[in-house]
Amino acid sequence: MKILVLNAGSSSQKSCLYALDSLPSHPPEPIWKADIDWYAKPDSGLLTVKARGVKQSIPVSASDRILGIECMLKSLVEGETRVLESLAEISIVGHRVVHGGIEYSTAIGIAPEVKETIKALIPLAPNHNPAHIEGIEAIERILGDVPQIAVFDTAFHRSIPPASSLYPIPYEWAEQGIRRYGFHGTSHQYCSRQAADILDRPIESLKTIVAHLGNGASLSAVRGGVCIDTTMGFTPLEGLMMGTRSGSIDPAILIYLQQEWAFTPEKLNTLLNKESGLKGVSGISADMRTVILAMQEGDERSKLAFDMYIHRLKSCLGSMLASLEGLDALVFTAGVGENSAIVRERACQGWDFLGLQLDKEKNESHPVDTDISTAESKVRILVIHTEEDWAIARECWQYAKFSGSL
Repeated sequence: MKILVLNAGSSSQKSCLYALDSLPSHPPEPIWKADIDWYAKPDSGLLTVKARGVKQSIPVSASDRILGIECMLKSLVEGETRVLESLAEISIVGHRVVHGGIEYSTAIGIAPEVKETIKALIPLAPNHNPAHIEGIEAIERILGDVPQIAVFDTAFHRSIPPASSLYPIPYEWAEQGIRRYGFHGTSHQYCSRQAADILDRPIESLKTIVAHLGNGASLSAVRGGVCIDTTMGFTPLEGLMMGTRSGSIDPAILIYLQQEWAFTPEKLNTLLNKESGLKGVSGISADMRTVILAMQEGDERSKLAFDMYIHRLKSCLGSMLASLEGLDALVFTAGVGENSAIVRERACQGWDFLGLQLDKEKNESHPVDTDISTAESKVRILVIHTEEDWAIARECWQYAKFSGSL
């Protein structure tokens, strides 16, 4: 069975192809991977393809993304990266979709009404949902009626109870869909399952906090494999301090900026989503690696940005802990969570009263899918490489099996 996965962002299109005869217990390597950076050059994007030990870079149109995706798919059947005789060999296509609203709590086959829902939610995920529609329509145009499924970032968080998922605003607003949705759900679900496997414990017995720390960042509180709280909300802006996003701030600041400085909604949106976080405080970069390097070289604003990031991370960890009323495992994942030893070390400081103890040597040894806590630690600390693409491929397999197309 050939499963194609598309993971679209506002500035990139990532894709991979899995060839499966059965469903393995551990993530296999895809037989083909491709990434399009739509903004690699001022006038064009750049497609990078890896397959059969070959890596190729190909300029693609950035003005017509469907043509760019078509070029990407041609690399499956042409040239040195060819892994298929024909695109007709593709059995099913899975799409990561950031926002599914309250309508969808599981992966679902993409029908016209599903597309309309994704389009209707564009105001809540303006950087992502348009790109998902582009990918879906590109597959329709190129592969015809091949089955497509949507795997929603918000789905894993649909289990959060109303006391956590609703805002303390007029209840009628909630009835109109203004509520906390949560994001990064595919990653949070995958990592909570992997944590149970690594610890060799039933997932039903575990209380876990998953820290998905990338340019976008969120925490989830997972009890028995079910999400009961998270930090992102109505949009991905709520919660932690991030690369370019502010995270949670006093909403009255926005009222003040509108009234006193005449800031427009568009300007506020840009400032909070694109110019805040690590980038806004440090004045240097949204990249944690760059901020840490500048901090170590004595840059005071970079040190402030880092200290704020850790303070807010630990504060939100405390809120997840309160929701769980206990903790068995703390999981770090995504770009910063998987690669920054100093972020993990600082985030783990001050939790001695929980019996949480980090093994510094393990922490600094570039750990992957492993336990980095001491033998005596009452709370296990894990670093897990998130595999969102594989999680989507698994959903495709399960969907095909359930629908009888296997």
